Order: sequence, then structure tokens, then C-alpha cells
Amino acid sequence: MINLEWLRTFKTIYEKGSMTAAAEALFISQPGVSLHLSSLEDHVGHKLFERRPRKILPTERGKLLYNTVVDPVNRLLAAEKNFQKSTREDTPSVTVGMCFEAFRMALEKHLPSLDFNLIMEFGDYRELLEKMTKGIVDLVVTPHRIESKDITYRPFSQENIVLLAGKDTDLASFDTALEGGKKTLLAWLNEQRWYGLTGDNEHLRRFWQRNFESYPDFRPNYIVPNIHSIVASLSRGPGLGVVPDFLCLEKIRRGELTLLWPGYTPLVNTLSIARRKDERYPSQLDRIEQLLITEMPPYKG
Repeated sequence: MINLEWLRTFKTIYEKGSMTAAAEALFISQPGVSLHLSSLEDHVGHKLFERRPRKILPTERGKLLYNTVVDPVNRLLAAEKNFQKSTREDTPSVTVGMCFEAFRMALEKHLPSLDFNLIMEFGDYRELLEKMTKGIVDLVVTPHRIESKDITYRPFSQENIVLLAGKDTDLASFDTALEGGKKTLLAWLNEQRWYGLTGDNEHLRRFWQRNFESYPDFRPNYIVPNIHSIVASLSRGPGLGVVPDFLCLEKIRRGELTLLWPGYTPLVNTLSIARRKDERYPSQLDRIEQLLITEMPPYKG
């Protein structure tokens, strides 16, 4: 006997045109969608979709099955809605993309006060903006922009990227190295222990490019998952890291960290809120935007 959930998932994939969109519509994981579809295909003995890059197309068997089941499934779903109270359809769901550190600072503590569903996406800014153009993400906090007639950008915050020294780091010779010029300073920096990120070390690369017209020629000694881990580790022991200053100002004030050097030419990132022009839940996204503006360092441009 065919599982109703398999048919519900099949119908949603067919109508949404992608596994990702179906997962969001059904409030289940993408692997869950794949499992339902593969189970249904095993049951009927035929492939129901052709997987292609960035899209999924129904086969002739898939079209036949959809036309056969769409009306009965819709009637069953209507009956379920009438006889079983569910908040899924009534509560808006918005998807927001940003770096993990911005989420920790601006949104995490406010989650219990939100009267709508919030799905967080963490990752590369460019990938998040690409997802926005496809309608997967509703709002992105980003230092970058992509040209799109469907997206608006609002500058709202800025971050200074600085060289941070950890607790008990031996800085006795740093001033001498700085006064000795770029070659001497580079030699001193290359002798230190460094913290870096598992993924994209964009801050470190851009800081190096801005100040030394090159990229770092060393591998960090400690590779950690996020910038908060760098700050936390440096507050406990010696080492260096390149981080946004707003994430460590309190620890600097308490003497747990040293803001060692802003660079020959300060590196400042302007952060913008990106939103789609055809957004579905403007009032909910306005709430997220206001929290970001309130909690993040102000834009001074």
C-alpha cells in the first residue's frame, strides 16, 4: 500500500520543481524528501523524475502518476486541514542567511520572542545571495553584492578587520618589527602561532592583501569552525588571529585580548541587508531587520 506521505512529497516536488523547494514547503529535510521519493519509485517500479543540474523534471511515468493522484491527494489534504488543527499553514516561515557570528550577536537571544518560524542559513555570502535569487532565502546580511534587479540592499552596519593577539602572547618585539618596515614585520608575523577558519579565511586574506599586497604564505596552526572560536581560544592563551573588532571589544576592555594592529590601511567592511523585491512576509522581515540594526554596530558611511 502506498504511503500518503510519499504521495504528498511527490506532488510537492512535481509542483515546486526542486527537492529543496519541496523540503521547505513540507518542513522536512532534503534527505527526507529524497527518501520519500526513492521509496515511492521503488514501490511503483519506475523513475518518476529526471535529475538535472539545478532542476528536476518529471518523466512520462511521473506525469501519469501526478495526473492520477493530484485530485485525490488534494481532497485528503483538505480533509486533514479541516479535521486536524495545524500551525504549519498559519505561521509564516522566513529564511535568513548570515554569518554565524552575526546570528549569535543579533538574533539568537531574540528567538523566543518571534511569532513566526525562522530558518537560519549559514555559509558563503555569494552562495546565500544566489539562493536569494532563486527564492530559497528571504533576507541576507552581506558585505558583498551581486547585480540583480530583484534584490535591494540597505547598508546598516560596519566592521573593522583587525589583528588580534591572545592572552600571554609575547609582544615585546612587535613595535620594533612594525617600525622595521613590511619585510621585518612579515618575518615577525610568520614566526607566530595563528588561528584560522575551517572554511573561508576571507578576513585573513583580505587583511594581508590590503597591507602586504600578497596573500599569507603560511598555514594557521589551529583551524577552528568559526570566528567566535578564534576569539574564545585567544582569550585563553597566546596566538594571533584576524577578526572583526566588534566581536571582541568586551574582551579587549577586560584585558583578555589585545587589539594589536589595525593595519597600515584599515580594512572596513560595510554590511548590508539584502531583501527580495517580491518578498512574501514583509512585516516579519521588517522585524528581523530592526533587530539587526539595533544589535549590530552602526553604519557610519
